[in-house]
Amino acid sequence: MQSQLLFRGRLKRSLDPKHRLMLPSAFREVLASRPGRGGDGNTFMLTCYDGCLAGFPMADWQVFEASLASVQNASRKLRDFRRLIIGSAEELTLDAQGRVRLSDAHMVYAGIHKDVELVGQLEKFEIWSPELLARTLEQDFSDVAAELVDRGVDLPL
Repeated sequence: MQSQLLFRGRLKRSLDPKHRLMLPSAFREVLASRPGRGGDGNTFMLTCYDGCLAGFPMADWQVFEASLASVQNASRKLRDFRRLIIGSAEELTLDAQGRVRLSDAHMVYAGIHKDVELVGQLEKFEIWSPELLARTLEQDFSDVAAELVDRGVDLPL
């Protein structure tokens, strides 16, 4: 049985003067493996979340949107969350060189200027400002092991 391709790793990249970002070949392979309805694997969704940009293969995004659309009588907070996630979502298509252009709105939200860090997160990937990612990863994670165990995940570290 073949396992599903996932986004892993952390890579540094620089945007070109036209704000284009070249995705690593391993990330492009994951996108190609989950093209979504009518897709060719070169298109994915990019949205704002947690101070960074989150990229989803189309197949995964379509499942997420359908789930979110099924929620009835949502609270104000959930409606605001939907405004952030769906309202900032952009469908991006890789060019022949494997690049996508980041919008000004996405760059402002994530505090991105020229340099970025790509972080694989299994079913999605994130695009971070290096400075914001460094601050985020400076946290004390000592309580996370207990939370994972409470959720049924064995942390073999």
